[in-house]
Amino acid sequence: MRDALTPSEAQIHGWIAEVFAQGIRRPGYAADRWAEGWIAERLRALGAEAVRMEPVELSHWEPRHASLSVAGEEIACFPLPHAAATPPIELPLVPFDPAEPARVRGAAALVDVPMLRLPHAFLAAQASFTYDPSGSFAGAAQLLPFGSAFQAVMEPALAAGAAAFVGVLRDYPGDSKDYYVPYDGLARPIPGLWIRGSDGARLHALAARGGARARIEVDAERSTVVDHNVVAELPGADDETVVIGSHHDGPWASAVEDASGIALVLAQAAYWARLPRAERPHRLIFLLNAGHMHGGAGARAFLTAHRGELARIVLELHLEHAAAELDAAALPTGRPEARWWFTSCLPRLEAAVRAAIEGERLERSFVLPPTVFGPHPTTDGGFFHLEGVPLVNLLAAPFYLFDAMDTLDKIHRPSLVPITRAAIRIVESTASVSARQMRSSAP
Repeated sequence: MRDALTPSEAQIHGWIAEVFAQGIRRPGYAADRWAEGWIAERLRALGAEAVRMEPVELSHWEPRHASLSVAGEEIACFPLPHAAATPPIELPLVPFDPAEPARVRGAAALVDVPMLRLPHAFLAAQASFTYDPSGSFAGAAQLLPFGSAFQAVMEPALAAGAAAFVGVLRDYPGDSKDYYVPYDGLARPIPGLWIRGSDGARLHALAARGGARARIEVDAERSTVVDHNVVAELPGADDETVVIGSHHDGPWASAVEDASGIALVLAQAAYWARLPRAERPHRLIFLLNAGHMHGGAGARAFLTAHRGELARIVLELHLEHAAAELDAAALPTGRPEARWWFTSCLPRLEAAVRAAIEGERLERSFVLPPTVFGPHPTTDGGFFHLEGVPLVNLLAAPFYLFDAMDTLDKIHRPSLVPITRAAIRIVESTASVSARQMRSSAP
């Protein structure tokens, strides 16, 4: 590794800050359109070649106004993405009980949505390697950015015939309501609102006495737009390919999700462009895809458009989230959030990831199989796994990932250069290894 060619922490953080400063980067928003052009300009300036924009059709959703009042009291709220808009309607407010779902038929269902807690011991049991030299995982758990239903938060109330959904973010650090879930881009036929846990507790008490009514109004625009995957290349020692990717859209201005991923990919482009072609192990493709906040639409579009090239991909390296850990009071602990390195179950690749983590002392890391949470990792890169492409996907999942509180201070700055160096080590480990050889190393 050429240390002098690795971008500095200040440069990587500067890229994050510039993206964050543009504002909300949801699909179709002006800030995300700006990010597409800015990324393309940066890639060209860094020396990448064949920089291009590949179109992706998406649904754009933009809320204009949302309100909730109960018993004459205005309750602060945020509308659920892509849920139905509605003129002012008044409905009974009924707590949702899974044992008696029919009670919410025709009503506004008041639904508690607590976030999941995942013991680090659970992940350690699934991991092929855990790196926690300080022992911070012992007896601890991570608060995830999802409830038990993940993105299907409205579905139980919908199935029960509710006419509206009022989601309570119960025990959520910071007592926030600004929660951009679901982000699958699917339209729901009833209006939905998120409210703070503190407000939800009061509404539950009011509804328990009977006769509570909710007045709900949601004004939002939903339309079809065309965003773009930003793709660039560098030729290498051979025509086998390594894809280095992340996504450029986000739920808010979102420093961690995923301005940090943009910057980490740019850091890879900066490093590899400074090396002679013969010293790049393979052809390199840099992919900043659109539509993560639309169910990974950009990654799926890339796979469809490049299906003929997949057999020659040695590795898909995905970099998401240089995140700081916050405690139960939403205050920084000074540590990075736990790092999940989803890695194909290939001994050669697992060994390379382990060596990179140890070499860069990336504490609080798990090397996990791609299927630990489902059929593929919870990243856009995970769609490559379904196509049989070997992958290493880095993800951190702090509870604030889909919240407006994901601001610039949530970046774990000391991780930026070590992650960059670890990614370089992993790419270097593929030198002289073909896609066929990599895939044939499965146990």
